[in-house]
Amino acid sequence: MEYTLLGAHVSTQEKSAALQHRRAVSVSDFIRALPKTQLHCHLEGTLRAESFRELAVRRGVDSARATGPLEATYAFATFRDFLLTFAEVCKTLQQPEDYARLARDYAAGAVAQRVRYAEIFISPSVWTYFHRDLDVLETVAAIRSALDDARASAGLEVTLICDLTRNFGVERAFETARLAVRLARADLGVIGIGLGGDEANFPPELYAEPFAFARASGLHAVAHAGEAAGPASVRAAIEVLGAERIGHGVRALEEPAVVALLAERRIALELCPTSNRLTGAVPAGAPHPIDALDRSGVVCTIDADDPELFSTTLEREYEIVAALCGGERLVRFARNAIDASFAAPERKRALHAELAAAVKSLETNPR
Repeated sequence: MEYTLLGAHVSTQEKSAALQHRRAVSVSDFIRALPKTQLHCHLEGTLRAESFRELAVRRGVDSARATGPLEATYAFATFRDFLLTFAEVCKTLQQPEDYARLARDYAAGAVAQRVRYAEIFISPSVWTYFHRDLDVLETVAAIRSALDDARASAGLEVTLICDLTRNFGVERAFETARLAVRLARADLGVIGIGLGGDEANFPPELYAEPFAFARASGLHAVAHAGEAAGPASVRAAIEVLGAERIGHGVRALEEPAVVALLAERRIALELCPTSNRLTGAVPAGAPHPIDALDRSGVVCTIDADDPELFSTTLEREYEIVAALCGGERLVRFARNAIDASFAAPERKRALHAELAAAVKSLETNPR
């Protein structure tokens, strides 16, 4: 697929950039060369199918997913099935060294896709639900060490967001919020909390106190919303939890006032097209709403969610969005991710400069 210009809702700068290199650079080449910021990726969801099977045998986990065709390892039909698949992955991750390996593999994949900065989710409440004796501090330290190695060798900076996991209830969420604060104070790169899990049965309002505690303790706040529940969930995540970004948020389009709220407050959506299709957040056959949300003034970013479980990559998600919106908008979405990140101002400036240099190189030195 060649880089094409659709002309709609595109700045003069974006049109100029597209016109200069669309005849020489394919979309896939452009995406490969683009420095990226990743904001919505669950570390556990990056476990490769072959690694899952190997760990299942090593750790004595009896799972039907450890047999049969490799490509069917993570097959699921519904959002609930997906959550159960995620749980099975966590059952195999039993020791700090398992998580260190997971982090090394994530970092290698991220570097290969030119991810320069990332804020990834970890789910300690899920870990300890299955493995009560797991030392979370030691485990996060092992993850941190692996990620620090990637920063030293490849310049990839990764910070962590602790997911509170709705399904375990408010009390457990509060425990995880307190844990997140301790991990942050231990200088392990934890910068915030998130809220994932069963959105339909555990609405944001239930978690107001844990989020207030975490925010008062200096942590950032994000939340999955508008994925398995409607626009009221997005509004509650913003107004009750104080969420600074929304994971998915695709169902915000069902209520224009919520779209306006997102646009006015510049609250970014972390959009994951393959995930949204496979979990049913976007109905089968319907176009992904990133185009409509972008045209409505909502800050949109592109991400991969649980890439191994969804058989995708961040690059593939960029390709999907290019097919939906036109390749010229990818640069803006990449800029949005930098702006919506919790990186320090000087780091954001460096990321923007690196992105601008890459785009300029593609314009003046087409491949």
